[in-house]
Amino acid sequence: MPKTSARLLVLLSLLQTRRDWPGADLAARLGVSPRTVRRDVDRLRELGYPITVAKGPGGGYRLDAGSRLPPLLFDDDQAVALAVALQTAGIGDAAARALATLRQVLPARLRHRIATVQVTAVLPPGARPAQADGQVLAALGAAIHAGEVLRFDYTPVGPTPTGRRRAEPHHLVTWSGRWFLLAWDLDREDWRTFRVDRIAPARPTGPRFTPREVPGGDVAAFITSRFQGAERVADWPCRGEVILDLAAADVAPYAHEGVVEELGPGRCRLVLGSWSWIGLAAAIGRFDADIHGVRPAELREAFAHLARRYGEAAAP
Repeated sequence: MPKTSARLLVLLSLLQTRRDWPGADLAARLGVSPRTVRRDVDRLRELGYPITVAKGPGGGYRLDAGSRLPPLLFDDDQAVALAVALQTAGIGDAAARALATLRQVLPARLRHRIATVQVTAVLPPGARPAQADGQVLAALGAAIHAGEVLRFDYTPVGPTPTGRRRAEPHHLVTWSGRWFLLAWDLDREDWRTFRVDRIAPARPTGPRFTPREVPGGDVAAFITSRFQGAERVADWPCRGEVILDLAAADVAPYAHEGVVEELGPGRCRLVLGSWSWIGLAAAIGRFDADIHGVRPAELREAFAHLARRYGEAAAP
């Protein structure tokens, strides 16, 4: 039988995984008697955990939401996930204070692991929370923290094959629902932004490097200018622009990585990218507005192709 303190932690962890737990099941999982389970539940309730008890032949326990915050229990991966979430929450000082509180109560090994995952959140209007593989984020964060050259296989957007890259990693950033690594590409001798979901880190990492200063010194401003400017880093194979008879405010929340420029009441310019010209034309068509000033010629041809296809589909 494990010691009482260790058993309480296991019991609390079990209560968090299911809504209802029969007493006999908990006793079997813990290797103790139902009476011991009842005593342990009473101890957790004294600590502030709102555990309700179901009466009846089988009995049962449920960990409910309480009116105050009791001591919390996180495993290693949960603690790292919470730290990343707080850095990308977009709620300023409150998130920073919550992250500081979390670090104070974590063991040294977890404090170090969390310290290696530093994230810069750049969230344009209408953006969704970013998703990424936690292990890849941790590996990239560790390389950034240690200042070590990163070797990784990268699958770029479009038909370009996967290739091995070498880069000095500097920041993890989120933009429009995706994670990116901002790094100095050693082979191309320029700043590059790589989508994290297309990175497969290699082991071991390379030699240490002296971090370069991001142009302008402001990571968020640099990333924003890159994504919104002509030198856009997450290059789509096809990129075009149109003028829509629609207000910029109505287009911006749905443009995702696109750039929306207001031209006047009920009119805006949209610059957008996609996997193909047909895909780009279809994406622009969903705004249900008159379209003018289509560039380049490949996008105009895609509109003509769709017009023929839709015309045939509409025929009796």
